Amino acid sequence: MSLLNVGARALLANQVALQTTGHNIANVSTAGYSRQNVAMETVQGQFTGSGYIGNGVQVATILRNHSELLTRQAAAAQAVQAGDTVRAERLGQLQDVFQGGTSGLGAAITDMLNSLADVVASPTDITARTVTLTRMDEMAARMRSSAEQLHEIAYSVNEQLQNDATRINSLAKSIADVNEQIARVKGNGQTPNDLLDKRDQLIRELNQFIQTTQIPADDGTVGVFIGGSQALVLGDKASEVLIAESQQFPGSQLTQLFFKPAGGAPVELNEGMLGGGEVAGLLRFANQDLAEGRNLLGRMALAIGRTMNYQQGMGLTLDGQAGKPLFSEPDKAPGYTSGTAQGFIDFQTPLGTSEFAASDYEVRFTGGPTPTGEVPGQIIRLSDGKTINVANLMASAGTQMDGLTFKFSTAGAVNERVLFKPFASAAANIQALVYSPRDLAVANPINAAMGTSNAGTLQLAQLSATGLHWKDPKYTKTNPPAETVANGLVGDVLRIPPPPEPQVPPIPQITLTYREKESARGFFVSGTDEPPLNIDPPGSYTPGTVIPYVSGKPIQINGWSITLQGTPKDGDTVTVGDAKLSGDWYTRNAGNASALMALRDVKMFDESTLSDGYAGLMAQVGTRTQSAQYAAKLSDSIASNLEASRTAVSGVNLDEEAARLIQYQQAYQASAKMLQIAQNIFDNLIQSMGR
Repeated sequence: MSLLNVGARALLANQVALQTTGHNIANVSTAGYSRQNVAMETVQGQFTGSGYIGNGVQVATILRNHSELLTRQAAAAQAVQAGDTVRAERLGQLQDVFQGGTSGLGAAITDMLNSLADVVASPTDITARTVTLTRMDEMAARMRSSAEQLHEIAYSVNEQLQNDATRINSLAKSIADVNEQIARVKGNGQTPNDLLDKRDQLIRELNQFIQTTQIPADDGTVGVFIGGSQALVLGDKASEVLIAESQQFPGSQLTQLFFKPAGGAPVELNEGMLGGGEVAGLLRFANQDLAEGRNLLGRMALAIGRTMNYQQGMGLTLDGQAGKPLFSEPDKAPGYTSGTAQGFIDFQTPLGTSEFAASDYEVRFTGGPTPTGEVPGQIIRLSDGKTINVANLMASAGTQMDGLTFKFSTAGAVNERVLFKPFASAAANIQALVYSPRDLAVANPINAAMGTSNAGTLQLAQLSATGLHWKDPKYTKTNPPAETVANGLVGDVLRIPPPPEPQVPPIPQITLTYREKESARGFFVSGTDEPPLNIDPPGSYTPGTVIPYVSGKPIQINGWSITLQGTPKDGDTVTVGDAKLSGDWYTRNAGNASALMALRDVKMFDESTLSDGYAGLMAQVGTRTQSAQYAAKLSDSIASNLEASRTAVSGVNLDEEAARLIQYQQAYQASAKMLQIAQNIFDNLIQSMGR
């Protein structure tokens, strides 16, 4: 009987080996499957006087070829790869919005500015004026179209985030169910290999959406944590996540991931703690990349609208009226907070458009009111973290940073944060406001005449209004605030005040008389406006003193600028006055149209001119896209290498399994032969006993 038992045990053991090998072959394409091997052990031998006689073999267990370290590393790498890949794909869509060529926004801006050349050449040509207004309307339309495309991208990103949240919740529930099954069979002393594979695969799939960490428990279950310490799965219980607007900044459309424990309130997760996964990549794109693209576009829309409106207000229409705004502008940008603070960015105060930074801002209240009523705080530029400390956020004049004025009507609590998005909707709301060609302010409101008895070669090179309506309070119907008195082109910063009054009061006539003296050579100023005269740079000159003359260098007085060239003689004069006092001469003047066209060379966007601003925008978005694509390629390579290492340990090799199949088949056949021989011996023994 011993030979029969040995053969039976061998047959059963090799049958299990064949079945396990077949199981491996059947699951060669099953995601997450780990190759299994049969671990056999010798059955304790039977003691006899001649020694121990072997009793054959038996199956000890089914081993799972698995490396916990490689599995976790591969899952983490796949999470990073998923986040980088989805971000790179979305940035590619963002880059498509800001295209070059004739259909791009840059071409529309260039066409708008270039169309002014025909107006300069023929100021009274209604057709030329109509073409310019049409180009302005097209530029505004393309701004809105680009903003709409960004909105569509944002909508699709939010939908994908919602779907990912649903998938995360489903996977978490499945992991909890498998945990329960594993805990139930843990007590039998054997490892449930297929259940462990299933759980590991579910965790790998979960890491595609959000990076997780796993902590094993004594009962065989695994706790799955996200966002650093939030238990998404604990034993057989699963929590949920959801996508919603930030609770800290309601109304800001800032998207965040929330963790919702069973029976508890949602907790807003820190975006920086999420690690990898599609959700982290999409949130980074939505809150950083897409926000920057929207800010770049909005900054361009606001800066172009403000500067062109201002210059339009410096000129005269064909009907002799001050130019009305060419484009719509926002009055203010609200602040978003869940606290008590109420603040806004005031666009009615002077704006330094060349100082604009394409960024959102955060204001933090760092302390309570001082004995003098001051409320300290900070203003942070979120694009790069630049911070300025503010002694009193409640100052009536507001606080300026990057050409923006931050004002508060109600103070916030200590540590309260307020989010500002000054450029978020500027491009979406820009509209062309002037439709009649006669309302295009082409002419200078001032003219200049050389003295009829001039003996030198003095000539007029340029004459333009730079801040006529706001340089002197008496030129407006109401005095502007003190901080608006010194506007216009100051150094390299173009400061834009509110739109001027539509009615232009008469402009005082001023005469510049050239004098040659040993002590000083230049122009003496006289006219109906003295005293005082407002000469740029402010405070440098007073009536009766000499303005040094340098050929080709502008002289700025009372909000207008005149550039002369040539060599004057003693007593030569230049008279500057109201253009409307010279009949209809202003209708044939295109000085303000030239000034509008010259705006294309004004530095406005990060040291780039208006005409180059769109190219800079494309470069910034392109750089982000290229960087994201490189990161996605690198993370994909790392993830592939780690997965290959994991597969080398856990994967099924068909050649090896085929070899084992033949090995176990032969062993099975030999075991069967052993049983056959034992049966023959037993039959012979029975027959012999029967005789």
